[in-house]
Amino acid sequence: MPDHLHLLIEAQSESSDCKRFIARAKQYSGYYYSKHHGGILWQRYGYEHVLRDDEVTLVVARYIVKNPLRAGLVERVEDYSFVGSLVYTLSDLLEAVAESR
Repeated sequence: MPDHLHLLIEAQSESSDCKRFIARAKQYSGYYYSKHHGGILWQRYGYEHVLRDDEVTLVVARYIVKNPLRAGLVERVEDYSFVGSLVYTLSDLLEAVAESR
C-alpha cells in the first residue's frame, strides 16, 4: 500500500518477540530511509495484533493479499509488486488464501 504496510509474521520459536522484531525492523528501515531519502518513514504509533489460531491467520492473510484490489491499485493480486512471501511462492500463497478453501 502506498501509505502503510501489512506484515504477517510467524514466530519460529517460543522465545520469539514480535514487538522487538517490529521495533528493530522499523529502526533499521527508518534509518536507511532517512539516510537515502530524508525525512521520517514511520509514524510514532502502529497497530500490531498477535494471532493464535491457524484459521484466523488465513483470514488475515486473505485480507492482506486482497488489500491492493480493494484499494483499486490493481485488477489482479498478481499484478501488485509488493505482494509476496519469504516462505511461499506467489502461486502457493494465492492458492492458500483462495476463498474456495
